Amino acid sequence: MDALSELAPRYRKQRFNPPEAAEYLLEVHGVSVAHATLNKLRSVGGGPQFQKFGRAVLYQRDALDTWAIERLGNPLCNTAG
Repeated sequence: MDALSELAPRYRKQRFNPPEAAEYLLEVHGVSVAHATLNKLRSVGGGPQFQKFGRAVLYQRDALDTWAIERLGNPLCNTAG
């Protein structure tokens, strides 16, 4: 069974608006990011890649996955060095 089929149906779509993206990040990656934070990161940089359709902001599922994995970094055993 592939990872996509294990997702709840509402998370299988390709694009999410900011509130949906925040929910997706929490449910799928365990990363709590407010949609207001996603809004700010669109202005200052550092957030996931996004697209615009007219005035609507949309995040691709793959971009959210990539951003979350990059932000999480590698597992650590200690904080030294």
